[in-house]
Amino acid sequence: MNRIILSLLLLLVAPNTSFAQDISGKARVVDGDTIWIGKTKIRLHGIDAPEMKQTCRTSKGKDQMCGQMAKQALQKLVKGQSVTYKGKTRDRYKRLIAVCYVGPFNINEQMVTD
Repeated sequence: MNRIILSLLLLLVAPNTSFAQDISGKARVVDGDTIWIGKTKIRLHGIDAPEMKQTCRTSKGKDQMCGQMAKQALQKLVKGQSVTYKGKTRDRYKRLIAVCYVGPFNINEQMVTD
């Protein structure tokens, strides 16, 4: 009986390796901080892009569609390439929160530096 309990406890505290591997695939861009890879909806960790209908003003006071611009910037970064994501946390909308890469390039980082 003690062995069974010990075995169950070890299973509970053992690291979950099901998330240890990187998962890759073609990305479909939803907006400036969300993509789909297959059936997985992914929110880019550490960034918050404008909403799709959100506008902002240039330094010269001209309105522009910032949400659409953010989506276009993310589309340029992935443009049909395989995207690898690393993450295991989900937000309240059940999106996977992850850092995404195209080759060695961190997409999350690129979205806030470009």
